[in-house]
Amino acid sequence: MRFRLPLLGLCCLFLFAMSVTAVSAEDQLFELRTYVTNEGKLENLHTRFRDHTVGLFAKHGIKNLIYWVPVDGEGADNTLVYIISHEDKEAAQASWKGFREDAEWQKVAAESEKDGKILSARPDAVYMTATDFSPQNFESTEEPRLFELRKYTTAEGRLPALLQRFRDGELKLFEKQGMTNIAYFVPVDMPNTLIYVVAHKDADAMKKSWDGFRADEEWQQLWEKSTKDGKIVIKVESQVLRPVDYSPTK
Repeated sequence: MRFRLPLLGLCCLFLFAMSVTAVSAEDQLFELRTYVTNEGKLENLHTRFRDHTVGLFAKHGIKNLIYWVPVDGEGADNTLVYIISHEDKEAAQASWKGFREDAEWQKVAAESEKDGKILSARPDAVYMTATDFSPQNFESTEEPRLFELRKYTTAEGRLPALLQRFRDGELKLFEKQGMTNIAYFVPVDMPNTLIYVVAHKDADAMKKSWDGFRADEEWQQLWEKSTKDGKIVIKVESQVLRPVDYSPTK
């Protein structure tokens, strides 16, 4: 497939480059978005993002951080997952309004769906704030990686205990077992929930890291200490993802 530059020109390319730099402390609102396409339309969605959408996001003040597809299982052939950031809630609202009303976007959206709708449903969006211990490690490496998007649901009122456990050493134990801590978030409108991202060298490394973590005596002691007042986590969801070619973070 021949690569074509976006129609937005050099100005938009510059804005996109500015948007992929490390996330600073002033970035306070993050957005996790999931798109599910109609059958056979995932590549159409990639083309639209690659050639137009990421540049238009940057044009309207949205920071592109990371774009993934599931490695296997449900959603592997029809799902795009990504994280972007905004300065705050008001900035997010203004950016999305500007994006949707942009004549270039409206033209691109219409042209990309001449042969049928790309998305099978409205995108799922979760607004999040970073925890105080989140490294915000949105940087690429030379070697390819797998990413793991994990969601923990706690018992009512037990999220502070979970966050404290991560502060007290869980991140360091992840690193001890070879994982890379990327980012940790608390959703704005989902109580009792922690969402975080870690990276692994590959599938074998991921399995080895989790096996080592669970067997680690230091982890077992940390878990026992944190749960002395009752169970904390009642549900764990994990999604293994690989970055797409146009993702700023790989």
